[in-house]
Amino acid sequence: MGVSNRITATLNFIALLCAIPIMSSGIWLASKPDNECIRSFRWPVFILGALMLLVCLAGFIGAYFNKQGLLALYLFCMAALIILLLVLLIFAFTVTRPDGSYAVPGRAYREYRLEGFSKWLRDYVTDSSTWQKIRTCLAESDTCPRLTQQYMSADQFLFAHISPLQARCCEPPTMCGYNYVNPTLWINPVNPGADPDCLIWNNDQNLLCYNCNSCRAGLLGNLRKEWRRVNVILIVAVVILICVYLIACSAFKNAQTEELFRRNKQGRA
Repeated sequence: MGVSNRITATLNFIALLCAIPIMSSGIWLASKPDNECIRSFRWPVFILGALMLLVCLAGFIGAYFNKQGLLALYLFCMAALIILLLVLLIFAFTVTRPDGSYAVPGRAYREYRLEGFSKWLRDYVTDSSTWQKIRTCLAESDTCPRLTQQYMSADQFLFAHISPLQARCCEPPTMCGYNYVNPTLWINPVNPGADPDCLIWNNDQNLLCYNCNSCRAGLLGNLRKEWRRVNVILIVAVVILICVYLIACSAFKNAQTEELFRRNKQGRA
């Protein structure tokens, strides 16, 4: 194995190891309650990580066994993978840039306005047929019932760092003036606020605030928080892949030159 192929094989082994945290972050995203209820958000990161693993494995095998055809295919697939990752990164940054959260007095957690998020995300969750499926999934999950087991008193609950999804789907909006009994049971005020969500709230454990706009906003708050974390991993992965790709291209050209030189030398001999 020539020097150029050794370099390519080593770099691809490193990149192959980098695919593991990407796949792990994809599995982490898919396991979150909000992503369990939104199929299209569940597996793209994991799939890209798996593709990265396969491409880097092909590059390692091609370089180690000096398979020039496999190396050429690897370089093409690597370029396509880098473009896919860049597209995903740009899209994720664009749709998660607006933040619909705001602080509320007497709460450790933040509340969320649907209008504060990007139009693409808002349109996705406000579609009636899509939200009906999401709402049913959330109601069947343990997202809200889990709160009643974790927090006994009002102080424990109100000063807990719960998720945006729990903050907006499991209790009525603070502005409505409901009185705490437990995290998913609240006493109706005499004069609820003017926000439509104040009238939508229901103590029925299958209803709660799952039909509220604030619940939709909480779901988007969760998605935004999770995808911003994953974006950091994707940025590191893209930088590593671009460096590996550029060095691999140079090594591939050098390997071809070495092979041509070897053949010419054998021909003269």
